[in-house]
Amino acid sequence: MNPEFAIELLKNLMFQSAAVSVPILLTAMVIGLSIGLFQAVTSINEHTLTFVPKALGVLGVLLLLLPWIVRSLVEFTTAVIEKMPQMVR
Repeated sequence: MNPEFAIELLKNLMFQSAAVSVPILLTAMVIGLSIGLFQAVTSINEHTLTFVPKALGVLGVLLLLLPWIVRSLVEFTTAVIEKMPQMVR
């Protein structure tokens, strides 16, 4: 395996991991920011108020995007397996 091939493989791996994780992390961030803003405006300081909506939001996004995530990871894995003969050279 030459260095260019390894760098390309690692670049694709990082892009794939970012593409899969960004929607989930973005959802948690937006929900956390909105709950934090709500708590600042109303002076309510309840710790469970931040956890439950984030957990439900992340679970909802995960269930909604699960077919896309699985398809994307299967396509990436298939591409890596197909490139294995080139890795030996």
